[in-house]
Amino acid sequence: MPVKVGVQFHIQGSTIPQLRSAWLAADQLGLDSIWIGDHFFPVYGPEDAYWYEPYTLLAAMAVETGRAQIGALVTCNGFRNPDLLADMSRNIDHLSGGRFVLGMGAGGQPRDFAEYGYDFGTAASRLADLERALPRIKSRLRMLSPRPLGSVPVLVGGGGATTLRIAAAHADAWNFFGPADSWAAKSKRLDQWCAQLGRDPGAIQRTVAFHDDSSLGSWPGFADAGATHLIVGLPPPFDFGSISQLLDDTRSA
Repeated sequence: MPVKVGVQFHIQGSTIPQLRSAWLAADQLGLDSIWIGDHFFPVYGPEDAYWYEPYTLLAAMAVETGRAQIGALVTCNGFRNPDLLADMSRNIDHLSGGRFVLGMGAGGQPRDFAEYGYDFGTAASRLADLERALPRIKSRLRMLSPRPLGSVPVLVGGGGATTLRIAAAHADAWNFFGPADSWAAKSKRLDQWCAQLGRDPGAIQRTVAFHDDSSLGSWPGFADAGATHLIVGLPPPFDFGSISQLLDDTRSA
């Protein structure tokens, strides 16, 4: 089976018409997944660049696309009550016809937390909050009426020891970045955590985040290490040339 290919659109510096055109183009191109980040401010470049709240964008994306999986890479756990997030996820899942993936992470941008009144805490406290939230989210999803149309798979992003343990316990997919040898070592550590927790490592899809399209030539190394889904970051004005080539390359490999 070919390696899947997805895109993560960089919100910052874009316009709503640009984003809408981009996610429609990605869906029509046949990409397997479409993602955006979950922040309140730009993470690089000018601090006053355009930015939009991500989950309302995902609801719009859900309605306007029809094929690709969609989600946030990754949702910051600290921004939304876990039960509310489950309800929001259910709605987006229904709007998309069952294509929503709940990407989750602990968060790490202090400005997001400070300006919106959230407690940044420490890396350890944010990870502890994430670990407590995931069972609550899954429990709430089961209680909602109606339930989601799809399975709402949970993707956990990150490569730290605690994050890998949380992924082994709760995730259906895991995401991290390269280089390939570093990614492979993290993936093997995830396997070890699965063994300790009695979880089948094959139940967790392995995904790779490319920050941009400059290193896509390294994708075979990730595939050899067990990656099944490549997700390419793309800034505006959203040129699909390199991603189209990657899609052709993975399908012909």
